[in-house]
Amino acid sequence: MSKQSKTEQPSAKEALRLNWRAAKIWWELMPKVLIYKAWGAFFEASAPYLSLWFSAQLLGEVAGARRMDRMILLAVLAALSGAVFMGAAAVFRRLYNAEDMMDSTSFWFLLARKMQSMDFARLDDPKTKELYDRIVQVDNFASWGLRRTLGDIENGLPIVFRILGGVILSVTLFTQRVPEGSALAWLNSPLMGLGFGAALLAAALLAPLFFSKAEAYFARYSDMGTASNRFFSFFGYIAFKERSRALDIRTYAQDGFFGPQYLSNNTFDESSQIARWCRGPIGLDIAAGTAVTRSITGIAYVYVCLKAWAGAFGVGQIAQYVGAITSLAGGVSELLRSLAILRTNTVYLRTVFEFLDLTNDMYQGSLTTEKRSDREYDVEFRHVSFRYPGSGNWALKDVNLKFKVGERLAVVGPNGSGKTTMIKLLCRMYDPTEGEILLNGINIRKYDYDQYLAIFSVVFQDFQLLSQPLGENVAGAMEYDRKRARNALETAGLAGRLESLPQGLDTYLYRDFDTSGVEVSGGEAQKIAIARALYKDAPFIVLDEPTAALDPIAEAEVYAGFDTLIEDRTAIYISHRLSSCKFCDRIAVFENGSIVQSGTHDGLLAEAGGTYERLWEAQAQYYT
Repeated sequence: MSKQSKTEQPSAKEALRLNWRAAKIWWELMPKVLIYKAWGAFFEASAPYLSLWFSAQLLGEVAGARRMDRMILLAVLAALSGAVFMGAAAVFRRLYNAEDMMDSTSFWFLLARKMQSMDFARLDDPKTKELYDRIVQVDNFASWGLRRTLGDIENGLPIVFRILGGVILSVTLFTQRVPEGSALAWLNSPLMGLGFGAALLAAALLAPLFFSKAEAYFARYSDMGTASNRFFSFFGYIAFKERSRALDIRTYAQDGFFGPQYLSNNTFDESSQIARWCRGPIGLDIAAGTAVTRSITGIAYVYVCLKAWAGAFGVGQIAQYVGAITSLAGGVSELLRSLAILRTNTVYLRTVFEFLDLTNDMYQGSLTTEKRSDREYDVEFRHVSFRYPGSGNWALKDVNLKFKVGERLAVVGPNGSGKTTMIKLLCRMYDPTEGEILLNGINIRKYDYDQYLAIFSVVFQDFQLLSQPLGENVAGAMEYDRKRARNALETAGLAGRLESLPQGLDTYLYRDFDTSGVEVSGGEAQKIAIARALYKDAPFIVLDEPTAALDPIAEAEVYAGFDTLIEDRTAIYISHRLSSCKFCDRIAVFENGSIVQSGTHDGLLAEAGGTYERLWEAQAQYYT
């Protein structure tokens, strides 16, 4: 979508289409909220009109026959109906408030579910992050976007009932006639009714134009506003909240740096553009809109009082008609203003739906992956080349590699040589640009995607643990095999630490949700990640720098027990520490996206001038 199309004023048709789609989303997410709001709005909007009607009848009776029994009946009915309708409105308002507290959660869950369902390639695309960030920023700025539509629906329902009630109570104003022969009999002319209605409609149309013009200034300011929110979120909140930043902030006294950074980028202070607009055109437009709205009451009083003076109806109905028409015109004005805001919000809904409409282009496949007890799986890279989307450089070029069953393969090479890219392709986070990857002789694209992923356990270098109980972190589920989780932790080298934890597998990691949670070291976290991979018990295990956070003794323990750790799995081990590759059956050396050497540790060292020897000598000097 072009930059121009994201900001240009939407047509009425587009505004209706996108807001209707947004309304359907909210109906699917939170139907009770809309139902409770509709009923609450009905009772709340009806109560004043009931009171108005009964008041008119009482005034008419007082000015007329003054029948005591009828006046008492009207007073009692007015009180009862008011109590019933306001009571019902309060009940539905309470039900609505209980459900409405979830609107923000539902919104973020909607975005999270979309992110979770995306192909990794789509999720990894910077354009996806840009779309997501824009949605979050405008929501933080003024709740523009999807949540604004929910608010507009909730605000619009009372307006609709207000208009309907005003129409019902004021329609007889135009049917009751001034007695013939009266000097004001010309008020009976249909043209007078049309003229009066036109004047009210003109005022009702004019007022929201002023209000919408004022609202548009805030929309124009959204880019600067969201930028300021980003500065505030980071310098006023995130930087102090994240534990990983605490040491640097204190060591370098960065707290004194954050305040000036935020203040210098604050777009909401009294000297900002939006403040100047509020003192100028925004204030004038709101004042003009308010003045026009108030003029509606004056027009209603003139027309109603003239008809009453001429004898068309009694004094009691003056209050009814003036109140009904004023409320009707105000409702129309508010409705039109709300529609204008809906149209403005359409600009932001474009971004929301552009994000929600992102497609998954990766072919999912349908073949069932064999669940083999003998773990007889062979994987082969056959002339595989890969370029990241939007890049002209090859991340991998003509890679040919085959994993033997039960083999320990080490993958080494300089930074940027293609090691991690190879793992992403192996786990089908991306599909090759050229060539193919085969599982047991069949292109992996033909396998059911989820079943294919199930044969891999991966410990990524930047793995993440959750602030949840230890056992749930290992199993990746709330319900799990406790004995199996304990065995995985013991195999990964955490037997002693597990015994020392106050609640064993039920001990929370970190203190985000439980003050008794434990803070684990980087090495312990890495062992937990390895245990998580072991618990999955997949035939292929991929370890990306699995000992990077371990001390030398713990690293030696992992290597010594590597065969026990891996058992009969096929292991792919990515490392920058070449001394740790000695225990592997084969080493593949990557450079500039290609495999330049392959063999055992001793064999590769024997290749004088080779990449592996060069890398080995660069590290060995620190140990000799």
